[in-house]
Amino acid sequence: MTGRPAEAEELYDLYRELILDHARSPRHFGRLDNATHTAQGINPLCGDKLRMYFRIDENRRIEDTAFEGSGCAISVASASLLTDTVIGLSVDEADSVFSAVTKRLTQDNSEDKVDIGGARKEQMEKLKALDGVREFPSRVKCATLAWHALHSALSNDAIPATTE
Repeated sequence: MTGRPAEAEELYDLYRELILDHARSPRHFGRLDNATHTAQGINPLCGDKLRMYFRIDENRRIEDTAFEGSGCAISVASASLLTDTVIGLSVDEADSVFSAVTKRLTQDNSEDKVDIGGARKEQMEKLKALDGVREFPSRVKCATLAWHALHSALSNDAIPATTE
């Protein structure tokens, strides 16, 4: 028994299934040809290694993204959710999502809302699937690795992103 109300338990189960789905069948997995921005992410504690690829157009919008590498189910699912989320966003919007997600996962009761408009709200709701990771502090770094790599890529930082 978790002590959660029945509705919260059902939502938790739904989010857990979403994480497992993205871990088993990651979206946008593989190398992205003609990437304009890339970054590597490394989690030395558990061995997660990701390379994130982004193609950003002349209007500073993310046209496409992909990732490759290996890691635990949480890091792969988080990278997959990230790629689904940021396609079509401006660099500034994507950086705002980075800030909101990492704050949400690292600070208790953070309810940062990021308005990226219209149909994208559903995708932002899916990111709440990562909230359960807060119950396992050692896994927060797994969940934030891809997001730190996104931030590094958007900042043109040549140093690999790390969770340390």
